[in-house]
Amino acid sequence: MEFQQCSEQPEQPEWEQMAISSPYQTAIAIQQLLQERKWMEASQGLGVLIESMGRSEKRAIKSQLARLMSHVIKWKCQPGMRSASWAISIRNARTEIADSQEEFPSLNQDYIQKIWGICFDRAIQDAEDELGMRCVVGTLSWQEVFEKPYTLLDR
Repeated sequence: MEFQQCSEQPEQPEWEQMAISSPYQTAIAIQQLLQERKWMEASQGLGVLIESMGRSEKRAIKSQLARLMSHVIKWKCQPGMRSASWAISIRNARTEIADSQEEFPSLNQDYIQKIWGICFDRAIQDAEDELGMRCVVGTLSWQEVFEKPYTLLDR
């Protein structure tokens, strides 16, 4: 007499890998589980997706802050080379950071202060590499990075 195994449960999606490679497909898979009333599986997937999205936004903030600082450093180090593209990059980076903070309120000024030193070090390296010279700026203040207007127009 042969015994047949019970039908195997479908394999759970590999949430972490799925969330990294395609947040959209992850959301679709979670939606399907919800429609099938598989609450626990959907909850697990949703938790992983939210965590992954938060990590992604943190990386984006770091990248934008380093880019913003780099342009401010270049602005300070080479006043004769200032360009509209530097001013636009500063404005765009500020906007991207503000947009991320609006979506993820935990990425507030306290978070930015925590990553300030790392981003400043990256920004110095990037500015020096791009300019082909040493940039001695000491440090950057919050006001210089986020509030001071950078424009070629006299206002």
